[in-house]
Amino acid sequence: MIFEHRSYTVAHGKMDSYLERYERYALPLQKKHLGRLLGFFVSDVGPLNQVLHIWVYDDMADRERRRAALEADPAWHEFKRMNAGTFVAQEVKIMRDTRFCPHHV
Repeated sequence: MIFEHRSYTVAHGKMDSYLERYERYALPLQKKHLGRLLGFFVSDVGPLNQVLHIWVYDDMADRERRRAALEADPAWHEFKRMNAGTFVAQEVKIMRDTRFCPHHV
């Protein structure tokens, strides 16, 4: 099992509108294509204006297949167009669980 840790820094003053767009347009698409959302968070202390999502996949092949399906959806490209200028940084990490990780996903 792998965990995709996606963090975005949102431009100052754009967080509320981004979260509204994300919940309305992107979240249903991502749940349909990507599957297992472990969590979606916003920063409260430390570096601000950050959003973090964590997605769970069986393996890299599962992730690649699911991400390709998302990229093939025209509605996803429309959402990406709506977000022009929203982000100032993005970071994606692939994490694997340890044998003693207490997750149940």
